[in-house]
Amino acid sequence: MAISKKQKQILAFPYTKYDALIADGAIRSGKTVFMTIAFIDDAMRRYNGQRLAICGKTVDSAVKNIIVPYLGVTFIKERYKVQWRRSEKLLVVSDGFRENAFEVFGGKDESSFMLIQGRTLAGVFLDEVALQPRSFVEQALARCSVDGSKLWFNCNPGSPEHWFYKEWVLQPEKHNALRLHFQLEDNPALSESIRRRYKSMYSGVFYRRYILGEWCVADGLVYSIFDKEKHTIDLAKLPKEKRKELAGGRYYISIDYGTLNPFSAGLWCLSHGVAYRIKEWYHNGREKGQKTDSEYYTAIEKLAGDRPIEAIIIDPSAASMITEIHRRGKYSVVKARNDVLPGIAYTAALLQAGRLKIGTGCADAIREFGLYAWDEKGEVDKVIKENDHAMDDIRYFTYTILRREFYSVMEDYRDVQD
Repeated sequence: MAISKKQKQILAFPYTKYDALIADGAIRSGKTVFMTIAFIDDAMRRYNGQRLAICGKTVDSAVKNIIVPYLGVTFIKERYKVQWRRSEKLLVVSDGFRENAFEVFGGKDESSFMLIQGRTLAGVFLDEVALQPRSFVEQALARCSVDGSKLWFNCNPGSPEHWFYKEWVLQPEKHNALRLHFQLEDNPALSESIRRRYKSMYSGVFYRRYILGEWCVADGLVYSIFDKEKHTIDLAKLPKEKRKELAGGRYYISIDYGTLNPFSAGLWCLSHGVAYRIKEWYHNGREKGQKTDSEYYTAIEKLAGDRPIEAIIIDPSAASMITEIHRRGKYSVVKARNDVLPGIAYTAALLQAGRLKIGTGCADAIREFGLYAWDEKGEVDKVIKENDHAMDDIRYFTYTILRREFYSVMEDYRDVQD
């Protein structure tokens, strides 16, 4: 197996004078798998009977990105006896002479630091560290009180105002850290055609971060890639055969619920690997007066017509509307995955791939695509909470339904930020 120079530097890190390793840069550049192997090998070489930590944004993401790939490496099975105790979130590794335990944690919010309090660790591997709260990261580092314990950081770039970028990436010497910056070319396992495919999936800020590996500000329009010529379609002008094809597609409705704020609902047809927003209903309660959930339901029924709706995807916080839909007993409800930044990145990837088409009659969605913008203030990425209601219902649909339906053709999209 070919190994790049930077991947070799990861493997060599435990034998250097450095206390910490920072690996940042492009997605799919081979950082995580080599860090996992080196992290565990280093612990097995130097410790016995110790506990170490593996941290992701969530436990599930750490398991998917670190534990599962590690368990699938052939030579690991020849070198160690490895037990993954899912219920305990514990990976136990033994070589017949030494045995160490690697506990998995998720740093998803500010309260997560309490999960790791009280531990005594011989090292920590923080995957997706830029997505974890500072309080959690610093608590994990404070737990590393065993002599010789090393700190391992891995992330894709974010805002240049991010605390981790300012404190660690820009100041590695302050922490006696080795920084390795990765690009796609640093992973020799990727063929040139696969690299081209990755590069074609992203645009704007996501291209600069995930492909070029830059720490850059998210500014301007969120979906700067959106082009009316490319991404909208006049359904009435489609050839008869194409309209017939769409009529046989699978239908969904996505909803961003609002009372005073706008209520946005989109009717989708999924056909031959493309999702078409064929109709929408948009009601601004501030301008046109509030409606009851019963009235909203009537509008949804009218939007659906006699089409066989597979599911209504709705923000999980819309409890009263979910109850109303359940009470009527006609439609199934799916609570949306409301992960904003990963959802935006995935929606942008679908636009880039030509797998998302907006009917020309969906005026409010088209209007919001031209107004939906990043909030350029602050160290974390966030959008301006205006002109975002159709954008939210579209994101609910793409990241909840299309992410599952298009897996076979979009498997190279990693939840960068799951």
